[in-house]
Amino acid sequence: GDRVAIMARTRYEWTILDFAIWYAGAVPVPIYETSSAEQIDWILTDSGSVAIIVETSVLADVAKPVMPATCKNIWSITDNALATLIAAGKSISDDEITTRRNALTPDSLATLIYTSGTTGKPKGVQLTHGNFLAECGNVVNGASDLFLKPGGSTLLFLPVAHVFGRMVQIGSITAGLHLAHCGDIARLPADLASFKPTFVLAVPRIFEKIYNGAESKAEAAGKGKIFQKAAAVAIAYSEGLDTKKISPLLRIQHALFDKLVYAKIRAGMGGRVEAAISGGAPLGERLGHFYRGAGIRVLEGYGLTETTAGATLNLTWAHEVGSVGKPIPGNTIKIAEDGEVLIKGPIVMKGYWQNDAANAEVFTADGYFKSGDLGRIDDAGYLYIVGRKKELIVTAGGKNVAPAVLEDRLRSHPLISQCMVVGDNKPFIAALITLDPDSIKPWAVANKKEGASIAELAKDPALLAVIQTAVDETNKAVSRAESIRKFTILPVDFTIAGGQLTAKLSVKRHVVGQQFAREIDELFA
Repeated sequence: GDRVAIMARTRYEWTILDFAIWYAGAVPVPIYETSSAEQIDWILTDSGSVAIIVETSVLADVAKPVMPATCKNIWSITDNALATLIAAGKSISDDEITTRRNALTPDSLATLIYTSGTTGKPKGVQLTHGNFLAECGNVVNGASDLFLKPGGSTLLFLPVAHVFGRMVQIGSITAGLHLAHCGDIARLPADLASFKPTFVLAVPRIFEKIYNGAESKAEAAGKGKIFQKAAAVAIAYSEGLDTKKISPLLRIQHALFDKLVYAKIRAGMGGRVEAAISGGAPLGERLGHFYRGAGIRVLEGYGLTETTAGATLNLTWAHEVGSVGKPIPGNTIKIAEDGEVLIKGPIVMKGYWQNDAANAEVFTADGYFKSGDLGRIDDAGYLYIVGRKKELIVTAGGKNVAPAVLEDRLRSHPLISQCMVVGDNKPFIAALITLDPDSIKPWAVANKKEGASIAELAKDPALLAVIQTAVDETNKAVSRAESIRKFTILPVDFTIAGGQLTAKLSVKRHVVGQQFAREIDELFA
């Protein structure tokens, strides 16, 4: 029952330590390696962790000064932590370990995961062994064509500190799948090329970056129009698979672009990827159709830390592009009167650690977990996520605006990295936009603006015109009252290190609102 913290990037030893801690009857507490000293202090103190295992001596230097008195030990993976722990473990008999394991039940605490969240102080989510059994059993068997395929493999590059990455890890081991680890996103292309996974799991931003990167390369090579046509054909082909209406001309175009464009995208993901699971945020219909048309099925799912990752999942044989799938077996989802998604079943957490007030707030009288997300369920039972309940913007005119509709479309533009829509209690909707550092370089070269800084480009009339066109296209999806009337390009991108993004690359709206308060005020001046 002792809590033991792990603070490291995604790596082989993370998985070994996770299972070793369970084997000893203890409870792993993940901490992101990007966490601040204040966050480490809070998690170690609130969880009552008796020890912490960090990745490097550098992280040890960050953690040591804030270790509470209850946290007696610290080990570093790169300083022989595993060898040290193995040697120390020899003093414990096998019978003692067996006794500890046998004492565990499905209701026993398996992990405490502190929600990074976009608002407030992190809360410890109590997930039990029963939660993981229900989640992984359903995902592995439901997506058996991925997890149980002979010779199947996946490359884990999501943070294992996040419940999505953790589920992938446990599910892969449950299924006997070949699992590899990549802890450095800069190495991802090389690792995909060498390992050649049969499927991958990622958050939507990764799929956006792959698409935008391919488009930027095509633009730089003078083949931008070819790529755009190829994308349109992929989307039309995927839509035709649903309607069963694919013309002979579309088939010919699709076959041509498969050789010219789609095969290169698949090769960039290792060449063997047949499918991908996307979670953490809505992917959007456009990208879903593009990837399916390009030969990679992206199966979108939906869930939270509090639901042990996926509460719904699209499957190969039950798949609706644009939706996040149907509830996994044994769980129930319904929509509240105000549109909030409510979830009940064996995947739902035991509750928040030492936080009765939060537990009372987040569960309904009949035991449903309040997700905080807005959604709808179609006649076939597929769930669609509309936005976050707490992110709804209410303008001065009383118009309710869901930011996700606008933000997802804007982020699909290759020059845009991140954006945040603002306008609560304001007369109109506006947006903060950041530039993609990889895509802006070839644009600057093509427009004879090499050497210009991001801050300089943010004020460049030619670039402002390009972004205005993207805003105009985005506005076509909403009414005039919901449309973006003004925008500003920020001189810096949103990052995890800068505090503007969570580990799953969601924008921390309150942090951005504080850091760029002056820019927001100027939009409405």
